[in-house]
Amino acid sequence: MNSAEANAGSASRIWNLPNVLTMLRIVLVPFFVWFLLLDAPGLQAQNGVWRWAAAFVFAVAIYTDKLDGDIARSRGLVTDFGKIADPIADKLLIGSALVMLSLLQELPWWVTILILVREWGITALRFFVIRYGVIPASRGGKLKTVVQTAAIFLYVLPLASLAPWLGVVAFIVMMAALAITLWTGGEYVIEALKLRSAGIKAEKQRSRENKP
Repeated sequence: MNSAEANAGSASRIWNLPNVLTMLRIVLVPFFVWFLLLDAPGLQAQNGVWRWAAAFVFAVAIYTDKLDGDIARSRGLVTDFGKIADPIADKLLIGSALVMLSLLQELPWWVTILILVREWGITALRFFVIRYGVIPASRGGKLKTVVQTAAIFLYVLPLASLAPWLGVVAFIVMMAALAITLWTGGEYVIEALKLRSAGIKAEKQRSRENKP
Protein backbone atom coordinates (compact mmCIF):
# COMPACT_ATOMS: atom_id res chain seq x y z
CA MET A 1 0.00 0.00 0.00
CA ASN A 2 1.47 3.42 -0.99
CA SER A 3 1.27 6.57 1.11
CA ALA A 4 -1.67 7.96 -0.89
CA GLU A 5 -3.72 4.82 -0.24
CA ALA A 6 -2.77 4.87 3.43
CA ASN A 7 -3.83 8.51 3.74
CA ALA A 8 -7.11 7.75 1.98
CA GLY A 9 -7.78 4.87 4.37
CA SER A 10 -7.01 7.05 7.37
CA ALA A 11 -9.30 9.80 6.10
CA SER A 12 -12.13 7.34 5.48
CA ARG A 13 -11.84 6.12 9.07
CA ILE A 14 -12.04 9.68 10.36
CA TRP A 15 -15.09 10.45 8.24
CA ASN A 16 -17.19 7.63 9.62
CA LEU A 17 -20.66 8.14 11.09
CA PRO A 18 -19.69 8.27 14.80
CA ASN A 19 -17.00 10.87 14.14
CA VAL A 20 -19.36 12.93 12.00
CA LEU A 21 -21.87 12.91 14.86
CA THR A 22 -19.12 14.00 17.26
CA MET A 23 -18.18 16.88 14.97
CA LEU A 24 -21.87 17.77 14.63
CA ARG A 25 -22.03 18.07 18.43
CA ILE A 26 -19.13 20.52 18.34
CA VAL A 27 -20.83 22.53 15.57
CA LEU A 28 -24.06 22.70 17.61
CA VAL A 29 -22.32 24.36 20.59
CA PRO A 30 -22.15 27.91 19.11
CA PHE A 31 -25.78 27.63 17.97
CA PHE A 32 -26.78 26.61 21.50
CA VAL A 33 -24.94 29.62 22.96
CA TRP A 34 -26.35 31.94 20.28
CA PHE A 35 -29.95 30.89 20.98
CA LEU A 36 -29.48 31.50 24.70
CA LEU A 37 -28.12 34.97 23.97
CA LEU A 38 -30.98 35.77 21.58
CA ASP A 39 -33.39 34.92 24.38
CA ALA A 40 -31.52 37.03 26.93
CA PRO A 41 -31.25 40.71 25.97
CA GLY A 42 -29.10 42.39 28.58
CA LEU A 43 -28.18 38.93 29.97
CA GLN A 44 -31.62 38.59 31.53
CA ALA A 45 -33.44 35.37 30.61
CA GLN A 46 -36.76 35.89 28.81
CA ASN A 47 -37.85 32.25 28.47
CA GLY A 48 -39.21 32.71 24.98
CA VAL A 49 -39.03 30.83 21.70
CA TRP A 50 -35.23 31.07 21.48
CA ARG A 51 -34.93 29.45 24.87
CA TRP A 52 -36.96 26.51 23.55
CA ALA A 53 -34.62 26.41 20.54
CA ALA A 54 -31.61 26.28 22.87
CA ALA A 55 -33.20 23.43 24.83
CA PHE A 56 -33.87 21.54 21.60
CA VAL A 57 -30.29 21.98 20.36
CA PHE A 58 -28.93 20.82 23.72
CA ALA A 59 -31.15 17.73 23.63
CA VAL A 60 -30.03 16.89 20.09
CA ALA A 61 -26.38 17.34 21.03
CA ILE A 62 -26.75 15.07 24.04
CA TYR A 63 -28.47 12.43 21.92
CA THR A 64 -25.60 12.48 19.40
CA ASP A 65 -23.25 11.77 22.31
CA LYS A 66 -25.08 8.52 23.09
CA LEU A 67 -25.66 7.65 19.44
CA ASP A 68 -22.06 8.02 18.26
CA GLY A 69 -20.79 5.82 21.09
CA ASP A 70 -23.36 3.10 20.43
CA ILE A 71 -22.62 3.08 16.68
CA ALA A 72 -18.84 3.12 17.15
CA ARG A 73 -18.90 0.14 19.51
CA SER A 74 -21.49 -1.92 17.63
CA ARG A 75 -19.87 -1.46 14.19
CA GLY A 76 -16.23 -1.50 15.27
CA LEU A 77 -15.71 2.12 14.24
CA VAL A 78 -13.79 3.29 17.30
CA THR A 79 -10.91 5.53 16.12
CA ASP A 80 -8.12 7.51 17.77
CA PHE A 81 -9.75 10.69 16.45
CA GLY A 82 -13.02 9.74 18.12
CA LYS A 83 -11.31 8.99 21.43
CA ILE A 84 -9.88 12.50 21.45
CA ALA A 85 -12.72 14.47 19.85
CA ASP A 86 -15.60 12.90 21.80
CA PRO A 87 -14.58 14.07 25.30
CA ILE A 88 -13.61 17.48 23.88
CA ALA A 89 -17.09 17.82 22.36
CA ASP A 90 -18.69 16.83 25.67
CA LYS A 91 -16.67 19.34 27.67
CA LEU A 92 -17.35 22.13 25.17
CA LEU A 93 -21.09 21.50 25.39
CA ILE A 94 -21.27 21.10 29.18
CA GLY A 95 -18.82 23.94 29.81
CA SER A 96 -20.59 26.40 27.54
CA ALA A 97 -23.95 25.52 29.10
CA LEU A 98 -22.69 26.07 32.65
CA VAL A 99 -20.96 29.35 31.80
CA MET A 100 -24.02 30.69 29.97
CA LEU A 101 -26.35 29.76 32.83
CA SER A 102 -24.07 31.59 35.25
CA LEU A 103 -23.87 34.63 32.94
CA LEU A 104 -27.67 34.64 32.87
CA GLN A 105 -27.58 34.63 36.68
CA GLU A 106 -29.58 31.41 36.82
CA LEU A 107 -26.79 29.22 38.21
CA PRO A 108 -24.33 30.33 40.92
CA TRP A 109 -20.82 30.86 39.59
CA TRP A 110 -19.32 28.71 42.35
CA VAL A 111 -21.17 25.68 40.96
CA THR A 112 -19.86 26.33 37.45
CA ILE A 113 -16.31 26.92 38.67
CA LEU A 114 -16.21 23.77 40.81
CA ILE A 115 -17.51 21.57 37.99
CA LEU A 116 -15.21 23.07 35.34
CA VAL A 117 -12.13 22.89 37.56
CA ARG A 118 -12.90 19.23 38.24
CA GLU A 119 -13.56 18.42 34.56
CA TRP A 120 -10.49 20.10 33.10
CA GLY A 121 -8.36 19.11 36.08
CA ILE A 122 -9.10 15.41 35.59
CA THR A 123 -8.46 15.77 31.85
CA ALA A 124 -5.04 17.29 32.62
CA LEU A 125 -4.40 14.54 35.15
CA ARG A 126 -5.12 11.86 32.54
CA PHE A 127 -2.47 13.37 30.25
CA PHE A 128 -0.04 13.68 33.17
CA VAL A 129 -0.14 9.95 33.98
CA ILE A 130 -0.67 8.63 30.44
CA ARG A 131 2.95 7.38 30.31
CA TYR A 132 2.04 4.95 33.08
CA GLY A 133 -1.33 3.91 31.65
CA VAL A 134 -4.87 5.04 30.87
CA ILE A 135 -7.37 5.86 33.60
CA PRO A 136 -10.58 4.15 32.45
CA ALA A 137 -13.97 5.79 32.79
CA SER A 138 -15.67 4.56 35.94
CA ARG A 139 -19.34 3.83 36.51
CA GLY A 140 -19.43 6.88 38.73
CA GLY A 141 -18.01 8.96 35.90
CA LYS A 142 -20.75 7.79 33.55
CA LEU A 143 -23.39 8.50 36.22
CA LYS A 144 -21.88 11.95 36.68
CA THR A 145 -22.32 12.71 32.97
CA VAL A 146 -25.95 11.58 32.99
CA VAL A 147 -26.88 13.63 36.08
CA GLN A 148 -24.97 16.67 34.81
CA THR A 149 -26.77 16.67 31.48
CA ALA A 150 -30.15 16.13 33.17
CA ALA A 151 -29.53 19.08 35.51
CA ILE A 152 -28.40 21.37 32.69
CA PHE A 153 -31.36 20.39 30.52
CA LEU A 154 -33.75 21.26 33.36
CA TYR A 155 -32.04 24.64 33.73
CA VAL A 156 -32.11 25.34 30.00
CA LEU A 157 -35.82 24.61 29.73
CA PRO A 158 -37.91 27.79 29.99
CA LEU A 159 -38.88 26.95 33.57
CA ALA A 160 -40.64 30.22 34.31
CA SER A 161 -43.16 29.57 31.54
CA LEU A 162 -43.75 25.98 32.69
CA ALA A 163 -43.88 25.85 36.47
CA PRO A 164 -41.85 27.68 39.15
CA TRP A 165 -41.35 24.48 41.15
CA LEU A 166 -39.30 23.02 38.28
CA GLY A 167 -36.62 25.53 39.20
CA VAL A 168 -36.33 23.90 42.62
CA VAL A 169 -36.11 20.46 41.00
CA ALA A 170 -33.39 21.73 38.65
CA PHE A 171 -31.36 23.06 41.58
CA ILE A 172 -31.66 19.78 43.52
CA VAL A 173 -30.55 17.75 40.50
CA MET A 174 -27.66 20.18 39.92
CA MET A 175 -26.53 19.77 43.55
CA ALA A 176 -26.62 16.00 43.08
CA ALA A 177 -24.56 16.41 39.89
CA LEU A 178 -22.04 18.58 41.74
CA ALA A 179 -21.71 16.06 44.58
CA ILE A 180 -21.16 13.16 42.14
CA THR A 181 -18.75 15.28 40.08
CA LEU A 182 -16.55 16.08 43.09
CA TRP A 183 -16.77 12.54 44.48
CA THR A 184 -15.74 10.90 41.22
CA GLY A 185 -13.03 13.52 40.79
CA GLY A 186 -11.53 12.36 44.08
CA GLU A 187 -11.74 8.75 42.91
CA TYR A 188 -9.87 9.60 39.70
CA VAL A 189 -7.14 11.37 41.67
CA ILE A 190 -6.66 8.28 43.87
CA GLU A 191 -6.62 6.04 40.78
CA ALA A 192 -4.06 8.30 39.10
CA LEU A 193 -1.78 8.19 42.15
CA LYS A 194 -2.01 4.40 42.25
CA LEU A 195 -1.29 4.17 38.53
CA ARG A 196 1.70 6.50 38.81
CA SER A 197 3.09 4.61 41.82
CA ALA A 198 2.77 1.26 40.04
CA GLY A 199 4.38 2.70 36.91
CA ILE A 200 7.35 4.11 38.81
CA LYS A 201 7.88 0.78 40.56
CA ALA A 202 7.76 -1.02 37.20
CA GLU A 203 10.28 1.39 35.70
CA LYS A 204 12.66 0.90 38.63
CA GLN A 205 12.29 -2.87 38.31
CA ARG A 206 13.09 -2.78 34.59
CA SER A 207 16.05 -0.52 35.27
CA ARG A 208 17.49 -2.99 37.79
CA GLU A 209 16.92 -5.91 35.41
CA ASN A 210 18.68 -4.11 32.56
CA LYS A 211 21.77 -3.29 34.59
CA PRO A 212 24.81 -5.36 33.52
